[in-house]
Amino acid sequence: MSENQLMDWSALGFEYHPTDWNARCTSRNGVWGEVEWTQSEYMTMHISAGCLHYGLEIFEGLKAFRGVDGKIRLFRADENARRMISSAERLCLAAPSVEQFVDICAEVVRRNLRFVPPYESGASLYLRPLLIGTNPFLGVKPALESTFIVFASPVGPYFKGGIAPIDVVIDRGQDRAAPRGTGDVKVGGNYASSMLSGYQAHRSGYSNVLYLDAVERKYIEEFGAANFFAVRGNTYITPASGSVLPSVTNKSLRRLATDMGMTVEERRIPVEELSEFDEAAACGTAAVVAPIGKVIDLQTNKIYDFGNKVGPYSLKLFNTLQDIQYGRTEDPYGWTTVVEV
Repeated sequence: MSENQLMDWSALGFEYHPTDWNARCTSRNGVWGEVEWTQSEYMTMHISAGCLHYGLEIFEGLKAFRGVDGKIRLFRADENARRMISSAERLCLAAPSVEQFVDICAEVVRRNLRFVPPYESGASLYLRPLLIGTNPFLGVKPALESTFIVFASPVGPYFKGGIAPIDVVIDRGQDRAAPRGTGDVKVGGNYASSMLSGYQAHRSGYSNVLYLDAVERKYIEEFGAANFFAVRGNTYITPASGSVLPSVTNKSLRRLATDMGMTVEERRIPVEELSEFDEAAACGTAAVVAPIGKVIDLQTNKIYDFGNKVGPYSLKLFNTLQDIQYGRTEDPYGWTTVVEV
């Protein structure tokens, strides 16, 4: 079956679709074994595996894009590798090296070429690297065995409608991450703690939850599944917090903003400052850039309205980033890795 017959690429949402191959590799006592390539979507695990009982689970997310020139590019896979290493250090798990990580991700793309969406679709192949503690034990202690898995799925935009304004809520009743906890590393527990408030927000018709700091509940931190940034005048503003996940997309946007002549500020942002911004947006690998239409503070009933439009800076940043990812312009930063096929 040809790639164009697989599915309606332009109708893809951000959800799982099976592909041909996935990779698995296990480290025992710090020594990595050979990579296993399998077409199975399942794995056998001991009922006392550490990931099942003590949250020893880390994941990453990155994308491969079929470019305007037909080449397939991975975007900043090395940055995802470094973030996984940082997360693994926090959970005392063995992590693959940057080179191992990038090489395995590139091979996953090669083995699933027919699932890389065509350029015209605007979709991409999403890669999910996963690192879990898999040896059986009881009692809270480091795992002696770490299993690294990479699978892929073709995806469309995380927020339906692509780059279109979304409405979000501030929920002061729940916190995403504690100070000096695991908010700055990409572990599954962070998402578990945001599940209820996110579910309640979606039931009420909102796209996401904007979380405040867990101490004073007055400073903006991030969304349940994306970083936050705002624009005022010619300034790009994003939160500085030890509880915020360092987004690869946000890091890229800050560099682009600087090179566009914008001032970039990483600092604490009081929630009331939302009323002073010209634009606000969510950003991340899955979302890319999702402009905010309204922010509704459920406790105070305050509504911060940015209008039902995509702001000019958000649009320019989105287009510039996508131009690099899809090969429509030169990549002066070395952010993309062409997957040789």
